[in-house]
Amino acid sequence: MVMLENAAIRVREATPGDDALIAEFFREMWLDLDIPDNAIAPNYLSIVREYIESARRDLDYKAFIAEKSGNAIGCVSCQRFAGLYPNILLRHYQRGYIWGVYVIPSYRRQGIATQLTRYCVDYLKSLNCTHVVLNASPMGRSVYENMGFIEGNSMDFVL
Repeated sequence: MVMLENAAIRVREATPGDDALIAEFFREMWLDLDIPDNAIAPNYLSIVREYIESARRDLDYKAFIAEKSGNAIGCVSCQRFAGLYPNILLRHYQRGYIWGVYVIPSYRRQGIATQLTRYCVDYLKSLNCTHVVLNASPMGRSVYENMGFIEGNSMDFVL
């Protein structure tokens, strides 16, 4: 159990029974990033569940859920980094990937995202990953910088 701001926040490993919750929080994360609801596939639940099933099978996927009084208030997912290109790196130089960090608005700025991310970093380290990659939202950037993440060379071009 993790104690944050004098309130008991429990972080636990997610189970396959949590996949729908993870999908819903993933959708909420995109909405928070000003992606309009009509830009999210109506079948997002099945898309995310299928992705998680595949990642669980092939990429050592794991997720963590933050709870208060038995209610989910945040989550995070992580796995071996599959990459956007062929992976030619040897096993001793592997990257982990953290995605879907989400905390419901009324619990933000209490260290929950930091704690969830630490669980992922520890898990990925246990897989012998040597690097961890994530894409930070503008509101999450300081969380990750304070944890020691450094800006990389990713660049966006809006069409």
